[in-house]
Amino acid sequence: MIKKLILSFIVLVSFLLLIVIYLTFFGVKTQKLNNKIETEITKINKDVNIELKSITIFLDPLNFSINLKTLGPKVLIKNNKIELEYIKSNVSLKTFLNGQFKIDDLQISTKAIKISNLITLARSFKNSAELFILDNIIKDGFLVGDVVLNFDKDGNIKNDYQIKGFIKKGKLNFLKRYSIDNLNFNFDLKSKEYYLKDLVGNFNKIRLSSNFINVKEIKNQFLVEGNFNSQKINSNSKIIKDLFEKTLKKYGVKSIDFTSDNNFSFNLSKKFKVNNFNLKSIINLEKLLFNKKSLNIKKYLPAFEDLVQLENHKIFIDFKKDYLSIEGKGKIAIEKKVDNLKYKIIKKGEHYVFDTSININKNPLSIDALEYEKKKDLASIVKLNGTYKENKQIEFNQISFFENNNTFLINNLNLDKNFKILNLKLLKINYINKNQLSNVLTIKKKLKRYEIYGKSFDASKLIEKILDNNDKDGSSSVFKDLNSIVNIKIKKTYLNKNEFVNDLNGQITFNNNKINQLDLKSFFPNNRKLTLTINTNKKNEKITTLFSDYPKPLVKQYKFVKGFEEGVLDFYSVTKNDTSNSVLVIDDFKLQEVPILAKLLTLASLQGISDLLTGEGIRFTDFEMKFSNNKGLMTIDELYAIGPAISILLDGYIESKKTISLRGTLVPATTINRTIASIPLIGDLLVGKKVGEGVFGVSFKVKGPPENIKTTVNPVKTLTPRFITRTLEKIKKN
Repeated sequence: MIKKLILSFIVLVSFLLLIVIYLTFFGVKTQKLNNKIETEITKINKDVNIELKSITIFLDPLNFSINLKTLGPKVLIKNNKIELEYIKSNVSLKTFLNGQFKIDDLQISTKAIKISNLITLARSFKNSAELFILDNIIKDGFLVGDVVLNFDKDGNIKNDYQIKGFIKKGKLNFLKRYSIDNLNFNFDLKSKEYYLKDLVGNFNKIRLSSNFINVKEIKNQFLVEGNFNSQKINSNSKIIKDLFEKTLKKYGVKSIDFTSDNNFSFNLSKKFKVNNFNLKSIINLEKLLFNKKSLNIKKYLPAFEDLVQLENHKIFIDFKKDYLSIEGKGKIAIEKKVDNLKYKIIKKGEHYVFDTSININKNPLSIDALEYEKKKDLASIVKLNGTYKENKQIEFNQISFFENNNTFLINNLNLDKNFKILNLKLLKINYINKNQLSNVLTIKKKLKRYEIYGKSFDASKLIEKILDNNDKDGSSSVFKDLNSIVNIKIKKTYLNKNEFVNDLNGQITFNNNKINQLDLKSFFPNNRKLTLTINTNKKNEKITTLFSDYPKPLVKQYKFVKGFEEGVLDFYSVTKNDTSNSVLVIDDFKLQEVPILAKLLTLASLQGISDLLTGEGIRFTDFEMKFSNNKGLMTIDELYAIGPAISILLDGYIESKKTISLRGTLVPATTINRTIASIPLIGDLLVGKKVGEGVFGVSFKVKGPPENIKTTVNPVKTLTPRFITRTLEKIKKN
């Protein structure tokens, strides 16, 4: 009996076990639960209806529950139909046996469905901010995914949902001007975290790809992190035209081609406000063509024709709030001559810190103010580092240039927005210039004073600029507001290529950027002296004196005068309110070639005197010119020159680079009755064989632009009282 009971028990247990195994692995199909499940779904969301086929029931003995699975169901929501692969759900066995049918979770596997329909379904269960954002951004595309939803005891979806799958041919529009189409990627969505990977799509018609994009909800905002890579982008790309076309034109960018690899992160509020944006990019710049006619660099790079091309640059960009770092290097081509460029720019707040170097090997380089020239195909390097400030001031920590044995070094140079010097700590030059002259000079600031000292310096270009400068008030054009004492001590200073002075020393005092006092002394190799002084009196008059008992090198600067010899030069000028009144006196000198004077003598048929100009020269015992300058206009009140062969008296004006207008009298002797007859060959012509015949002189006019001066002469029988008076004054004085 006991054996039969045991056997029956074993059979029963075995039968139950078989049932459990069968239910666990094969399940049982039924349609009896369809109404129950549809009712439960309706309780969860009254806007959602579901069409079910037969349901397979599986037993989960370990969790004391049953799993329900149906294939090919359809979800109906707001007139949209979503076809699914299957729906699975877990129901407590206890509640199921007690007739309290209640869904604990849903596992949904979809067919290819429209993304917009899925979002509509998801929003019907829980209308979250992130789903609202997605609903407004996503315009097209389809999705295949697996959804896992868990419900609490009240039938609400818990926050531990998970959605996995992939999207094909997606289309998004956001912020009105950005669009993405043909978007494909895999996704893994969890509560408060969205992970996208292997993204490929067209962003504003540019092909982009991304390894991942991760979105996390933190404290009522979203942290977005990810990366993206771009195919080649050029200036014809839509995104470039939409975002940067005006900026590129403004800065002269004619064309651009590049690819990029970017990592980014930012916070996005639920009101679509972006903050804490961070971007790290590697840009492969294949080509950038820069065309800007307003650039004033041709005087430094003679080959420059308003066109610069950057080639094969690798640029690293690091951007975050109030910080930007750009670091790169590559080729720079100026008129097809290729050199190397390296740069680093860091933006901190409103300041830009820069560190740049350029190898100028293929291109020629010229610094006109210093008479320096580097030929092409000579290796050189320029280095610049400093800070560009919010107020457009530039602070150079150092500027250096090296080419063979030629060096230029500048430390602590501060410029205002108009490139005027605010401060200069140190300038050192050591180079051979175009005139093959050595320049070894240092400018150094000590406290509020400047020291200028060195072995040698070619000042010919500086002198030329001073002579051509219409502003004679002694102002410093390179400084913003110079108030300092400048001490000068230079062993050898070149006035031109062949002539120099020794031991130039003295002091200059600047007040409000203008020379208040100046006292410079030097000596020519023949021990003749050269002195220059400027003093400002109580009437605010600037008094300038220049004295040299060897004026030849100074007069030589005026290229229309050649063959100047001997003499003593004394110059005196008083300047006030931008007007200067000056007197220039030169005694006992000789001229060999003056084109205007030669033309006057030829037109006056004074060939004998004209021949003297190309021979030994014409000697003058006295030369005196009284003139004034005001804003480019020189008014000559009187120019009087007297000599054994010829005398001249003239007046007029010279408008800088526009018009020359002079008139006067030329007499071929220093007195009326004596020296005319003593001039060989032409005495008879001028005086005549009879008493009273001939001319005493000629009147002349010189007028026209500098390149086309017209000269006329007329013989005169008598001389003006003014000429006679000035001649007698000179004779009496001598």
